[in-house]
Amino acid sequence: MTDHRPPRRTRKPHTAHVVRTERLTPHLQRVVLGGDGLAAFDAGAYTDHYVKVLFDAPGARYPEPFDLERIRAELPRAQWPSTRTYTVRAWDGQRRELTLDFVVHGEQGLAGPWAARARPGDTVRLLGPGGGHAPDPAADWHLLAGDDSALPAIAATLEALPADALVHAFVEVPGPADEQRIATAARVVWLHRGDRPVGAALVAAVRALEFPPGRVQAFVHGEAGFVKELRALLRTERGVPREDLSASGYWRLGHDEDGWQAAKREWNARVEAEQEGPGR
Repeated sequence: MTDHRPPRRTRKPHTAHVVRTERLTPHLQRVVLGGDGLAAFDAGAYTDHYVKVLFDAPGARYPEPFDLERIRAELPRAQWPSTRTYTVRAWDGQRRELTLDFVVHGEQGLAGPWAARARPGDTVRLLGPGGGHAPDPAADWHLLAGDDSALPAIAATLEALPADALVHAFVEVPGPADEQRIATAARVVWLHRGDRPVGAALVAAVRALEFPPGRVQAFVHGEAGFVKELRALLRTERGVPREDLSASGYWRLGHDEDGWQAAKREWNARVEAEQEGPGR
């Protein structure tokens, strides 16, 4: 998947409540959502399923029942709910429980602080799911590379692969305390960012990798700058076909999600045009 598909259109967002929370690592907060409001929710076809979490604008009062189309038609933009995109870490259809993992850096941002303060019974609205990537059993080997924002999708992909799959998985996190246990037979190479720019360790690790023979299916997600660099490495230097590469910038340094999502389509089109070139 070179970019996420939009979430399936729905007139009414799902309304869920917090079932439980868990701090997995110093910078990763797990929130499990449930309730009857997820009766129409379904996920499982992709390992990069994602949802758009809606956060009320401060002081805004919304119609009941909640109607996002009406809100956007009748209220000024400043009072529209903000959206933040999060990968589905797990979906239990029988229990109707949706697991989301949030990167938390203190009070920075909108979703991270909410997740850190979330308590059982809190309610939240969300749209989706969208998605587009699943491991291909016909691939000879799999390359997974991402920062902590891509960790839920990488973990879900690892857990979906057969035990005998040949996998090279690289995950960049702030430091040793940010590693986590994943139910996989594959070896995960944890790269500690430290004071280096985000993605620098990932690019170096993938560049140094001795590629096994055969067809690779690659999944490269995270900060847009290093995703662009790895995409060029894989497409131009390694000759990975476009259909075997899922590369997407979940976020971009210096931009909040609202600004990044507004510019993302144009950014992706420009990057693709630059890297594909004429005749490719």
